[in-house]
Amino acid sequence: MSKVRIKVAVFTCFVAITVVTLGAFTRLSDAGLGCPDWPGCYGFLTVPNESHELSAAKDNFPHLDVEEEKAWIEMIHRYFASFLGLLILVLACVKLFSKRETEGPSRHYYLLLLLVLFQGALGMWTVTMNLQPVIVMGHLLGGFSILALLVLLVLRLKYNTITASVTKLTYRLCYVALGVLIIQIALGGWLAANYAAPHCTGLPLCDNLQLFSWQSLLTLPEASATYEFGVLPFESRVSIHFIHRVWAVTTVLMLLAACWPLLKVSQNQILRRSALVVLALVSIQVLVGAAIVHFQFPLLLTLFHNFMAAMVLLAMVRLCFFISLAQKVGGKYVSIN
Repeated sequence: MSKVRIKVAVFTCFVAITVVTLGAFTRLSDAGLGCPDWPGCYGFLTVPNESHELSAAKDNFPHLDVEEEKAWIEMIHRYFASFLGLLILVLACVKLFSKRETEGPSRHYYLLLLLVLFQGALGMWTVTMNLQPVIVMGHLLGGFSILALLVLLVLRLKYNTITASVTKLTYRLCYVALGVLIIQIALGGWLAANYAAPHCTGLPLCDNLQLFSWQSLLTLPEASATYEFGVLPFESRVSIHFIHRVWAVTTVLMLLAACWPLLKVSQNQILRRSALVVLALVSIQVLVGAAIVHFQFPLLLTLFHNFMAAMVLLAMVRLCFFISLAQKVGGKYVSIN
């Protein structure tokens, strides 16, 4: 049963990665309101394309025209998200009726189930509240959280102990670095939710950096009929983007400080490899971020930037998991199967 559960959990992780990527593509394609209702699309389970369906959609939403391409992007994202929720429900139900308590803590499964239900509510509010930035950012963070918890579940199912000898300082640095990384992802979500990416051009600083102000960072979007394409003032968006860049430097330095000591732990290959993976991914992420600005924010490169943010997070979650196992066994040598 444990091997089957691991395989299902791994498959669920790949589905979650797909959902997160599709969510980013939906946002970057300006398809977040491709379907103005939820959970269907103009009152249908699929995108309306027949004449009678289009007529009904026009009657129900007279102020809107069906944009088929955007609607399909949005609905495909919803289909995959629903499938992900079903998989997590299956994992939780299997755990509920399992008599083996060694196969991961029960609260992990139930937390995943609660989170995916809340994520569904956020998806609904994203549409019904017309892309309100706080909701959009929360939806992005919810997707990343589900993905991280799924990867952590796989790790817990596969590993119980680890060969390691790490200091408390390294242990703490890894978790502080993880916290700094999460803040950076949240800042990226806030940037995306407010359509602030193109408002800060130039490298390494913004060409219009004179517009930056701490006060404008505290400006929240005012009530609006729709938040599509952003409603914040230009200077606020410049400031949001610039803070994202500044915190990116902080994140890179923190990840380097956390991973560097582990590169010297020659007797522990799994920690060395985990640290190297984090540093390799964050290096790629920095290059991709610079390329996005240089090439004026192309969609596919920006989508890859979102994907890489998820990969860096997962790599750091994996590293912190192994560090935690090392602390539990007190740095003693214990083999891993």
